[in-house]
Amino acid sequence: MEVVRVLFGVWILVSWVLSVLGEGVRGALPCDFPAIYNFGDSNSDTGGIFAAFYPAGPPSGETFFHQPAGRGSDGRLIIDFIAKGLGLPYLSAYLDSVGTSFRHGANFATGGSTIRRLNESFFVTGVSPFSLDVQIVQFSQFRARTSNLYNQAKKESQRINLPRPEDFSKALYTFDIGQNDIAAGFRTMSNEQFKAVIPDIIGQFAAAVQVSCTGKRVHLYQEGARAFWIHNTGPFGCLPVTLHYYHRPLPGILDQHGCVIAQNNMAKQFNRQLKKSIISLREQLPDATLTYVDVFAAKYKLIRSATKEGFLDARNICCGYHEDGSHVWCGNKAQINGSEVYAGSCEDPSRYISWDGIHYTEAANYWVANHIIDGSFSDPPLSITNACQKGRSL
Repeated sequence: MEVVRVLFGVWILVSWVLSVLGEGVRGALPCDFPAIYNFGDSNSDTGGIFAAFYPAGPPSGETFFHQPAGRGSDGRLIIDFIAKGLGLPYLSAYLDSVGTSFRHGANFATGGSTIRRLNESFFVTGVSPFSLDVQIVQFSQFRARTSNLYNQAKKESQRINLPRPEDFSKALYTFDIGQNDIAAGFRTMSNEQFKAVIPDIIGQFAAAVQVSCTGKRVHLYQEGARAFWIHNTGPFGCLPVTLHYYHRPLPGILDQHGCVIAQNNMAKQFNRQLKKSIISLREQLPDATLTYVDVFAAKYKLIRSATKEGFLDARNICCGYHEDGSHVWCGNKAQINGSEVYAGSCEDPSRYISWDGIHYTEAANYWVANHIIDGSFSDPPLSITNACQKGRSL
C-alpha cells in the first residue's frame, strides 16, 4: 500500500507538470489549496450518515482502515484520493464530532443525499434528510461559527482543529451528487415525468453555487467559494444491483457491456443539463473557476475495460448476497429458506469494481481518481492542482 501512495504522489506531480505545459495555463503555478469542502452523497461520504443515524459495521473499511470508517466501501473513496493527491488529510465528516479536525476542510456529504429535497424517510427509502440545500446551510453555519471561535481564541492550541478564516476563499469546493435523484426518479416516475423534472434538479444545484432568482437561499459563492470541482453522475445503468432485476432482459435492454441502456441515457440527459448549467454559471461568475468532471465517462471506461485493467467482470459484487431473487446487503444477515445467510465480503476486493452492488471498491475508486485528477475527463481540461486557474473549455 505504501508503494501505491508513492506512485500516486509521483503521478500527481507528473500530471501537474503536464498541465503547466498545457495550453491556457502555461507557466502557471499549482493552486496549493489549503482545504477541501465536499458536498454529495454516499459516493463521497466519509462518515456523515453513520454519525447521524447508526455506525457502519464490518466488513466495510477492511482493506485500508482495517475497521469500519464511515465509508460505503472496503477502503478509500475518490474524495480520499483527491485529498491525498493535494497533500491534504482525509476529510472529517461535518456531522462527526468525535476526534475530528477541520483545519483542512470538512465533508458535508451524506449517504442517500439528493440535490432536490424529497419528502421521504431515510428509514423507508434510504433518502437522506441532508439534501444539498441543507448541506449548504450547514456549511454557512460552519464557516460563521468556526471563524468566530478562531478569532476569539487566545491560544494557538485552541485553533489547531479549526479552519483558518482566510482559507475559505482559497479552498477547493467539490461536488459528487445526483445519483439518488436519478434513483428516486426511476422509483417514482415514468421516464417522461423524470425528464420533465431534471431542469428543476439542475436549477437547485445551480442555486447552491450561486444565488437563486429569489435571492433568499444561502449559496457558496456568497460564502466566498471561488474554485469548484464538479463531478457529473456515473453510469447508473451499470450498477450491478440494478442488473439483478433483469434476469432475462429482452433484446435492446442492455448494451454490449451489460448496462441498462434506458437508465444510462437518463444519466446522460442529467449530465448534459448539468454541464450546460455550469457553462452558464461561468458567465455569471467570471472570477470563479468551475471544472466539470465527466465521471460517467471515466467509470464507463473502467467497466468496458475491466478485465484489461485487472478486474473481474464489472457485474460481479464483492460484498453481499444476491441470488435467486434474494437480496442481503453487505454486512447484514437474513433467513433464506430456513437458513441464516451472512452477506460477507469476497476474498480479494482489489479484483472487483463493485463493493456492494452500488458503491465501488477502493481499487476501483483509485483507478477512477487516477483518471480524473489529471484533467483527462475535465472541462476545461485542467488537472485538479490547477482547478483555480482559467482554462479553455472543450
